[in-house]
Amino acid sequence: MVDNFNLEQEIPLWSLDSSGKRIVREFAFTDFKQAFEFMTLCAQYAEEIDHHPDWSNSWNKVMVELTTHSAGTLTKLDIQLAKAMDAFASQVKLG
Repeated sequence: MVDNFNLEQEIPLWSLDSSGKRIVREFAFTDFKQAFEFMTLCAQYAEEIDHHPDWSNSWNKVMVELTTHSAGTLTKLDIQLAKAMDAFASQVKLG
């Protein structure tokens, strides 16, 4: 479990779901190609850290939910992946 975690400071674009065990964010891009590029970067990183998002894609949008299923709650891996996803989104949009 993540102790002493300040969602608004560390990952301000993410929200805690009603259960308090997941963080969620919707990413919006210019088009499907950008969304897919973002998902590809995220998938490669998720494989590296062996931590995978629950997500869906609809044209230019990617909905993401992060939790650590084995712990049943948020962990540092979720925060790490959320920060990386934020960086990948910026990278793709600036592209």
